[in-house]
Amino acid sequence: MEKNLTTGSVLGNIVRFSLPYFLAYFLQTLYGMADLFIIGQFSGTADITAVSIGSQVMHMLTVMIVGLSMGATIAIGRAVGAQERERAAAAVGNSVTLFMALSLVLTALLLALARPIAAALSTPAEAMEGTVRYLRICFAGVPFITAYNILSSIFRGLGDSKSPLYFVAAACAANIGLDYLLIGGLGLGPAGAALGTTLSQALSVGVALAVIRRQKGGLGLARASFRPQRAVLGPILKVGVPVALQDGFIQVSFLLITMIANQRGLADAAAVGIVEKVIGFVFLVPSTMLSTVSALAAQNAGAGKDGRAVQTLRYAVTLCLGFGLAVGCAVQFLAGDIVALFDASPDVVRAGSQYIRGYIWDCMFAGVHFSFSGYFCAYGRPGISFLHNALAIVLVRIPGACLMSALFPQTLLPMGCAATAGSCLSVAVCAAAFVWLRRHGALKSAAA
Repeated sequence: MEKNLTTGSVLGNIVRFSLPYFLAYFLQTLYGMADLFIIGQFSGTADITAVSIGSQVMHMLTVMIVGLSMGATIAIGRAVGAQERERAAAAVGNSVTLFMALSLVLTALLLALARPIAAALSTPAEAMEGTVRYLRICFAGVPFITAYNILSSIFRGLGDSKSPLYFVAAACAANIGLDYLLIGGLGLGPAGAALGTTLSQALSVGVALAVIRRQKGGLGLARASFRPQRAVLGPILKVGVPVALQDGFIQVSFLLITMIANQRGLADAAAVGIVEKVIGFVFLVPSTMLSTVSALAAQNAGAGKDGRAVQTLRYAVTLCLGFGLAVGCAVQFLAGDIVALFDASPDVVRAGSQYIRGYIWDCMFAGVHFSFSGYFCAYGRPGISFLHNALAIVLVRIPGACLMSALFPQTLLPMGCAATAGSCLSVAVCAAAFVWLRRHGALKSAAA
């Protein structure tokens, strides 16, 4: 289970680590898109809107959990890189304790707030009840979402990105089958989509626990490893909390944009929900590079190999720029066909095509600042990632979307461009911070 990422070819390590993670994220995104695709085959626009809004809320919650779990990945990775197995075991045990306690609190709170959340998002009246049912069922499954993500972060901190692939593959296959049964066969609509997702996540946790039991991992976990320790939880929270907050702010900006679209009518609401799902799929590569850079740079920082950490960052940025450019060009020609896969109604296809043609360029620039964020987090400087995302959201994304919606009520294209402009600002901040910190010797292992 444990793998050393501090030796050998840097590019080779990136490829070997990132490919299983990419496939795992691909499958995770696929089963998220499957809900929207399958309900589109059996239900109308109101149910599609309910699932798209509900799934955006769940995506926000999930990415915040993933962001918080990055603290565990970094803490474990640095301990493994420094070959401090007792510290690694304590980081694993304390992470499990922290996240399981958090999941129970979140579940109780969110179940009580399902309807107020749906109302706050300006959910169209036709989609309100479906959205509330979707959220309540998914909120009940928060412990499974949390367990899956913390277990996956532990494996990645140990340098193993393959095992999480098995977990999510099981969940994906189960979710697609359950969606067809519950939505198509039993006609449960949004509730069926939520139930399929929750049950499949529970299955993925079961597979993860089975793999852990078989592999053992060699860390020597004991009961004391799970006892909360301030010295262990401190570094985990130092990285995880700012990353979770920044991811939460990003998702809040997406939800605010969803609210703006919801107020424009059912067709625009469905279009934005569909495009957000597609963008989540396209963002597989940037998200993969974020986790890859954080895990590889953390191990190399722990081993005192700062040059290899910088090489990891450079390769990741190059890969993201090339991928983003290629996808951005392709979507300009395929926008309508992509949207029509989920909802073929002319109004939704028209609005979705406009939105995605502007939004798609965000992939290229987001890939760059995602890579920088992973690098900064590996060196214990998540505040930089929080700063650039907060600036982009407050100064560009939200005000830009509001302004573009008001100035161009007949098209969603300018709203999509506002997201891209926000990422451009993030890239500028990241590049400036990297140059300044390197020049002043502030990005070294001892400083983290």
